[in-house]
Amino acid sequence: MTTAEIFTTEQEFQLATYSKLALAIVRGRGPWVWTSDNEKYLDLYGGHAVCAVGHSHPDVVKAISDQAQRLMFYSNVVYSDIRGAAAEKLVEIAPDPLSKAFFCNSGTEANENAMRIARLATGRSKIVSFAKGFHGRTADSISATFLGKYRTLGEPNVPGHLEAEFGDLDSLDAVIDAETAGVLIEPIQSMAGVREASPDFFRKLRAKCSEVGAVLIFDEVQTGVGRTGEWFFAGSEPAGSVVPDIVSLAKSLGSGVPVGACLVSSELAGSIKENDLGTTFGGGMIAMAAVKATLDVIEREDLLANAKQIEGWVRNACSQSGAVKTVHGKGCLLGIEFDGGARNHYQKLLDANIITGMSSDPNVLRLLPPLNVTESEIGLFAEVLHG
Repeated sequence: MTTAEIFTTEQEFQLATYSKLALAIVRGRGPWVWTSDNEKYLDLYGGHAVCAVGHSHPDVVKAISDQAQRLMFYSNVVYSDIRGAAAEKLVEIAPDPLSKAFFCNSGTEANENAMRIARLATGRSKIVSFAKGFHGRTADSISATFLGKYRTLGEPNVPGHLEAEFGDLDSLDAVIDAETAGVLIEPIQSMAGVREASPDFFRKLRAKCSEVGAVLIFDEVQTGVGRTGEWFFAGSEPAGSVVPDIVSLAKSLGSGVPVGACLVSSELAGSIKENDLGTTFGGGMIAMAAVKATLDVIEREDLLANAKQIEGWVRNACSQSGAVKTVHGKGCLLGIEFDGGARNHYQKLLDANIITGMSSDPNVLRLLPPLNVTESEIGLFAEVLHG
């Protein structure tokens, strides 16, 4: 199909979703993608924080192909070697006491189930989340999202959702109590402009949840799977070494194969019985092969260390630009704040065949690149930024 035919076909037969770039991406390798017109683009957006090991990593492709030839799918009513291996690997890299995995199909589904687990474990209904956090578009997740238009799009909202200010303990104290089932937090608020909170905030948040008996949930759909230079934000130094009761994951977890997960503490796992949770496609063999291969690649290629180097290269490049006010974030989840707005810089980069992302903050441009981007590729970004 020609580019025009691709555009026309999607417009005719697909319900409207996002405002699309005028690009038809047809193949990719590493941090590079090619359009239907064979134009090459450097992808520093990673399909929205999805392609942690780059596009079509050969080891992930092989794992998916080998599994597809052996068995594409059977549901959770049977045992599976690859599901067991993926769960074991995920728990192995998780901080204690996270010891059980529940697999689903997306980030919003992971958050829905995390909130359900909190309610089942406590017998309570209220969920506290934070202003400008984003948790997904399904009913419970969008009701926990206090960011611009999104919660309104989800009306009528699920009852029992309360809002606190991100990073503000006094605000949290005003809404959390003995009726709170869980507190859901995006530990780095990506869509809001890569907003961060202090380690002390996370320590006090953990203490407050423990005090009232509420389940603490880290939404690591974007921060997880190595993106911040650690396997998880949970347990890291920026988190004040705090480990929540549940971590929700998706995005980078399957290198583009739809998959989500909840990592659950040993204590909470004991409160979940058979048939409390369920999913047809969650834990399917193709997705599990992608998860296991993705985690293996990150480990084997030392991409956690490379993510930290990428942050350093980007910060160095931005320090040499008079237009950049500051850089937010960690590893490969970075927000570049410009004086006078980010849109022109975003467009300049796109015109130079470099894909980045905007945020709900018009001054902040986001970089969500694969964890294996090289210094020379960040150098291409720097050349345009300084040009």
